[in-house]
Amino acid sequence: MALNRKIAYINLSTGEIETKPIPLEVRKKFIGGRGLDMYLLYNHTEPGIDALGPDNVAIVSAGLLSATLSSASARTHMAAKSPLTGAVGSTNMGGFFAPEMTWAGFHHLVLKGRAEEPVYIWVNDGNIEIRDGSHLWGLSTRDTQNALKEELGEEVQVLCIGPAGENLVRYANVMNGMKNAGGRSGLGAVLGSKNVKAIVARGTMDVEIRYPDEALEYDYEVMQHISGTKFAQIMGKYGTMFIQSVTNSTGLVRTQNFQHNQLLDAEPIECEHIEDYTFGTVGCFGCVIHCRHRYIVDDIYDEGPEYTAQGAFGWEVGCNSFETVLMGNHLVNHYGVDILEIGSMMAWAMELYEKGIITDEDTGGLKLEWGNDEAVLELIRQISFREGIGDILAEGPLRAAAKIGKDSLKYNIHVKGMSNLHSDERPTPALALGIATGTRGSDHLRSRPAIDLYHLPVFLLEKVYNNPVEYKGKYTSDYRDYEGKPWQVLWQEMMYMAIDLVGVCKYHCVFLSPNLMNFDHISKFLHYNTGLEMSPRDVWEVAERCYNIERLFNIREGFGRKDDMLVDRYFDEPTTRGLDIVRGRTIDREKFKGMIDEYYELHGWDENGVPTPETLERLGLDEEPSHML
Repeated sequence: MALNRKIAYINLSTGEIETKPIPLEVRKKFIGGRGLDMYLLYNHTEPGIDALGPDNVAIVSAGLLSATLSSASARTHMAAKSPLTGAVGSTNMGGFFAPEMTWAGFHHLVLKGRAEEPVYIWVNDGNIEIRDGSHLWGLSTRDTQNALKEELGEEVQVLCIGPAGENLVRYANVMNGMKNAGGRSGLGAVLGSKNVKAIVARGTMDVEIRYPDEALEYDYEVMQHISGTKFAQIMGKYGTMFIQSVTNSTGLVRTQNFQHNQLLDAEPIECEHIEDYTFGTVGCFGCVIHCRHRYIVDDIYDEGPEYTAQGAFGWEVGCNSFETVLMGNHLVNHYGVDILEIGSMMAWAMELYEKGIITDEDTGGLKLEWGNDEAVLELIRQISFREGIGDILAEGPLRAAAKIGKDSLKYNIHVKGMSNLHSDERPTPALALGIATGTRGSDHLRSRPAIDLYHLPVFLLEKVYNNPVEYKGKYTSDYRDYEGKPWQVLWQEMMYMAIDLVGVCKYHCVFLSPNLMNFDHISKFLHYNTGLEMSPRDVWEVAERCYNIERLFNIREGFGRKDDMLVDRYFDEPTTRGLDIVRGRTIDREKFKGMIDEYYELHGWDENGVPTPETLERLGLDEEPSHML
C-alpha cells in the first residue's frame, strides 16, 4: 500500500545510499509530502549553513496519496534551505514525476553532500544509482529530458535543472516535462551546487489501495463535482489566464514594477488570444481539469502559459504582446528559472533604469524601457547565463540591491528577500498579510485567501472557515476590511499545507473556489486509499504541526517579526488606477500591525512570532529536532 513507500538517503560525496521504511508514528505526525520534508529539513541541517554548500540537503518527495485513486494526486514537493532567502526553501510542481517515483518504491529522497562531477540519480523499482551525468551538463531542461528518455526509455519521468541551475542563479527552478516547474525559492540552484543535473524515476511496483471500491467510488464523486463547477470549466478552457481580465480590469495587479496597479491597453494579452496559437489542452496525472494549453509560437512548441506569465512578461514590464508572453514562458522553462522571480527582477531593473539608478553603461547598452519586448526576452537569457547585468539580477533582490547600491532596494517589492508576484495587495489587507507572513517569502500559494476577493456572504464564509476549527471572531464580506482576515490567512495556511501533505493539486481545494475540497475530503481520501483513520480535525493538527516546523526553521535562521512585513511602498504610495473600490488605497500601518498581533495569537506564538512552549508541547514539537527519521 501507499504506506509502504520508503525514504532514501543519498550521500553524493561518498556514493553511499541508505533506504528505510517510514514508521507509522512518523506518518501520523507528518503524513508525507511537504510536511515530512519540513521535518527532514529541520532535522538534517545545521543552523547557518551555506545554502549552496555541501551541508545543505535537497529533498524530493511525493505526497502520501500520490499514484492512488485520489483526484489530481500528482504533486512533487522539494525542500532545502533557500539560496535566495536563507529561509525555508520549498517548491511544488505537477506533472507525472511523483506518481512514477511512488511506483518505483519511494516517497522521499534526501540528497546530501556534493558530487565531484555532474551526476544524475536513477530510481527504478526499489533500487537507486548515482550515474555519470557529464554528457547532460549544459543542456536545456527539454534536451536533458529527451536525452535521458533516449538513454533509459520513453516511460521514465525526469526532474532536471537547466543552465540557470548550473549557473547557480539563486532562483533557478526544477522542471518535469514541458511545463511542470518547481520555481520558488531556488531549488534548481541547490541541485546545481550539488552537481546533480537530474533525478530520473521509473516504477512498475504496485500501490495497494486499502478500500479500492470505496476509493474509486469516492474519487468519481469528487471528480464529478469538481468538473461540474464553473471554476473547472473556465480553467479547462483558458487555464489560469482567465484571472487576468478580472484582476487587471479591477486594478489588482502591479504594473511598471509598483508604480501602477493596472495595465492600460491590455486587451492584446487577454486569455482569448491563446486560441490563435493552441492545438489542445493537457493535464497532470489523475486530473480532470486539463488547465494547460499546448501551443506553437515561432515554430516553438511549449505548454501554458499561466497567469504568472501574463504578469511577468506583460503588465509588470509594461508589455502587451501575447507572443512575448508565450516566448517568455518558453524561455524560462527552457533555461530553468523561476518565472515569478525573474519577472519581478526585470521590472525592478526597468524602474531603476527609468530613474537613472542604472544606465546603459550598466546594461551594456540594453534599453530597459517599459514595453521593450526584445529587452525582456534578452534579459531572461542574460540572467540564466549570468551575463552582463544579468549576473547581478541573478542574485535576487537583497544581494542585487547591495551590489547596485544607490538606495535601489526601496524600489524592490519583496518579502524576506523573495520578490512578490505581479499582484497588488494594497486594496486587500488579507492578501497583504498572507504575503508578509509567508514562511518562504512573498507567497500566493501557501496562505492566500483568494476567495476573499469575491465579496461572499458572511454565512458562506462561516461555512468555509469554521471547518474543522471554529473561529470566534467576526467575518466581513468586504476585501478592503481588516477584521477577521488573520483567521482566513491562517485557515488557508492549514488548507494548503494539508493538500501539500497528500500531494494533491491546490486547484482542487478551497483556493479559487469555495466549493472544492476541504479537510473533510482529505480525511476520506486518506481513509479509503491508505487505511489511515484521521478525522478532519486530525488533518488540521498535522498541518499545524508541519507549519510550525517551517516557522521553527526560519527562527533558527534568524527570521522573526521584523521579517513578517511589507516594503514601505505598500504603506506610503496609494494605488493610482482601477475601479473606485481599489483606487487610492494603501495598507494602514497600525491596522496591519494589529493583524499581525492577532495572527500570532491565533497561531499560539508570542508577540515576536515565536511558538510558545505550550504550543510546541501541544503539537509534539517540544523535543525537535528528534531525529526519528
